[in-house]
Amino acid sequence: MKILLVYPYFLDNRINEEDVSAVPMGLYYIGAMLRANGYGVDLLNGYNLGRAPHRIYQVLGDKRPDVVGFSILHANRWGGIDIARMVKKVNPKACVVFGGVGATFLWKHFLTHFPQVDYVVRGEGEVSFLELIRHLEQKKTAPPTHIDGIAFRKAGTPFKTRDREPVADLDSLPMPADHFSFQHLSLTRGCPAGCTFCGSPAFWKRRVRFHSADYFVTQMARLRKKGITFFFVSDDTFTLKRELVIAICRRIIAAHLDIVWVAISRVDCVDEEMLGWMRRAGCTQISYGVESGSRKIRDLYRKRISDAAICRAFDMTVRFGIMARAYFIYGAPGETDQTIDESLALVRRIRPLSAIFYILDLFPGTALYDDFKQRSGATDDIWLERVEDMLYFETDDAMSREAVLAFGKRLREGYFASLPDFAARIELVDQPDLYPLHADFLSRLALTFSHGDFAMNPLVKDCLATAVMLFERSLAYHPDHRAFWGLGLVYQHLRRFEDSVAILQQGIGHHKDSVDLHLALANSLMRLNRHPEARLCLDRFPDHPQAVELLVRCCRFMGDREGEQTWRSRLKRLQQR
Repeated sequence: MKILLVYPYFLDNRINEEDVSAVPMGLYYIGAMLRANGYGVDLLNGYNLGRAPHRIYQVLGDKRPDVVGFSILHANRWGGIDIARMVKKVNPKACVVFGGVGATFLWKHFLTHFPQVDYVVRGEGEVSFLELIRHLEQKKTAPPTHIDGIAFRKAGTPFKTRDREPVADLDSLPMPADHFSFQHLSLTRGCPAGCTFCGSPAFWKRRVRFHSADYFVTQMARLRKKGITFFFVSDDTFTLKRELVIAICRRIIAAHLDIVWVAISRVDCVDEEMLGWMRRAGCTQISYGVESGSRKIRDLYRKRISDAAICRAFDMTVRFGIMARAYFIYGAPGETDQTIDESLALVRRIRPLSAIFYILDLFPGTALYDDFKQRSGATDDIWLERVEDMLYFETDDAMSREAVLAFGKRLREGYFASLPDFAARIELVDQPDLYPLHADFLSRLALTFSHGDFAMNPLVKDCLATAVMLFERSLAYHPDHRAFWGLGLVYQHLRRFEDSVAILQQGIGHHKDSVDLHLALANSLMRLNRHPEARLCLDRFPDHPQAVELLVRCCRFMGDREGEQTWRSRLKRLQQR
């Protein structure tokens, strides 16, 4: 039996493609479970195929799957429906199975309105989907009422079986890294919080289960062997068990994995010792759900955190050289100019070095969505409209689109205008063993001001001056490669070529074999008409296309036609490889 697992596309384009490009971890776990039990499984990441149906048809024609399983998050449900129709067009006998958080909460909706959907796996899917595959393989005519955690049509009517008990021991699940390559990892399943905008309380029943430190780090190590060095740890709250987190960090360090990773936490679930271990183990960013500076709004979200805890967490996180990112949600019931002022005041207190501001969405499975249905009399049939989501203000006559968009504009303008000041006020713990990591942190941040997102944001002022300050602070801690390179490039941009040459030469003194530093130095020397020196810089990299390009230019400027022709021929050979 051939099985294809699909992550469908979304209707709307994203400013940041990475927000939707990663296949959910659950799909990898299901794929691993199936492969470990002898089934052939392919996986299609179709997040960007909304305008390329021919590519989907090509995959379906090549793979000829008997069963196609879809990971439905809700906003990608129409992509799932569209592809399910394609599946049935290619092979009417193929079985379509929807799963994931979106399918779990709308199982009846899908089975009522979309005949292309044959089954829905509700909740945790590994065991339910495996048992369903075995049932389909046996080609039994009786409906699979014995399989917990699924839904289907029984006598033409949507029917669900009993809820499945969650897997008691997460380490008993086959390890996805043995079968797939990916960057997103999870230590836990579930979250103890009860936030009204989140589907986790209903999906996981506010129960939390944990992998062991050995399982988690082993999976990370196996992915590292495949060449993956950057990881997103995607748990709702990675730091729930302090000793477990520290044990994981110690194992990462002992194994010399040399990786970089980011995580999500709550402001009341971190402390200094934990943060120190996380930083030493490669953590560079922690995202915290702040949601609002208004206690009234946070209470409405059931976000049970205090201003003091928020300030403490952001201060501690940055002090250990970890980027503290803040999530804010605006446009809640009762949002006013005053509550936005309170959010801006909190932003100025916590000084986040990254912040994301979302408009409040209503999703099935959340308490706010249930409240909307009660007060409006609406049903799940509202999702028959071809839209991704529903913004809260669209359901509240007391709020206008213009007002809510103005709230967002004020938040973003206020935040980005303050960002250079936040960077200037960074304080780091004075622990000598952390100095190289402090340098790394400061140079990473500097690069966002010189060449990254902040540099391209017109709301952020004094970007280059801020970058120079951060690069210089970085080098005061440690001869960081990125800081030498970034500062040399900024000096080039400012036409301070002598300064650029000096700092790049200093960097090469510490990093003798750095191609990037030599290329940057050659560029600055050429701007100063010091082409023979630039040529000496570049001669040592005859197999690097960019170095050879610069050598062609050097020879041309120096009138060395034979050398120019030699390097031009070499460049052509390199480009043909």
